[in-house]
Amino acid sequence: MTLNSEYPTPSGSTATSNSETPSSEAQAAPSEEIIRTEGLKKVYPGAEGQDDLTAVDGLDLLVHKGEIFGLLGPNGAGKTTTVGMLTTRVIPTAGKAFVGGVDVVAEPARAKHRIGVVNQANTLDRSLTVSENLYFHARYFGMNAKAANAATEEALERFKLVGRRKSEVRTLSGGMGRRLMVARAIMHRPAVLFLDEPTAGLDPQSRLALWDIVGELHDDGQTILLTTHYMEEADRFCNRVAIIDHGQILALDTPAKLKESADVRHDSASAAKAKLAQLRALARVAEGEKLDDALQLADDDSPGESTGDGDAFEGVTLESVFIELTGRDLRE
Repeated sequence: MTLNSEYPTPSGSTATSNSETPSSEAQAAPSEEIIRTEGLKKVYPGAEGQDDLTAVDGLDLLVHKGEIFGLLGPNGAGKTTTVGMLTTRVIPTAGKAFVGGVDVVAEPARAKHRIGVVNQANTLDRSLTVSENLYFHARYFGMNAKAANAATEEALERFKLVGRRKSEVRTLSGGMGRRLMVARAIMHRPAVLFLDEPTAGLDPQSRLALWDIVGELHDDGQTILLTTHYMEEADRFCNRVAIIDHGQILALDTPAKLKESADVRHDSASAAKAKLAQLRALARVAEGEKLDDALQLADDDSPGESTGDGDAFEGVTLESVFIELTGRDLRE
């Protein structure tokens, strides 16, 4: 695949004032700022005799209120460290980060009231029941007993957990446990919900159920920042995405705009379709398909597999853009 040499990046208006709809499933992102980083950097000291590791290297990022923002990158790209700094769990080496207008380094206690976090690992209190996990989270964030009970009942109903209110956490399925973690994370009405690989390890039904919930939260105006390795999910649900590697943003825009940046691939696909149409008009050419940079033909005596109406040539996906930017090498 041949791509444009220049992708939209965080510098300039493309990354910070985009209002195009990324897909038929996602809404256009409002312009009000909810997350901002300035030169955010994290360096982990190396072990004796080893170099220091720069996990995040001068990250400048804006996330708009009410959007679903995807942070995409291979293993070791800096996604987890970035989320860690934004959620006060990792102290930056340099730079600034603000969530809901609060400096997460200078005022971590205030910042925690503005964030809800769902980690990939199960962080539920296994010594408590489903309803107790919700109730005590609400109390921790300052709700009185009456308000905490009301919020617990609302969450149990909304996340379809009423029948399991007295169940021990250890008895929950993976999908049900993840729903409970999301329910707990929004009990205190955070400005931003952080989802770290929210559907990893879930079966297809549980993934769909979780995305239904995320969609409802988004419809209610909840700002969501997520990391995921499922490119089709990011393409369908995110208003904008940032592709990062080696601690730096390689591209940032709507999924649609990033795919449009691969217009050379579209041009070559159209040319290939036109050529196949001409070849099929020849007497003995029955079928044809494009393989890499070649056209494979089959005559009437040895028919090949039909390519139908040529949809295979419309093959620019967010995953193909991701691979082009980050490479094919396996990451540990």
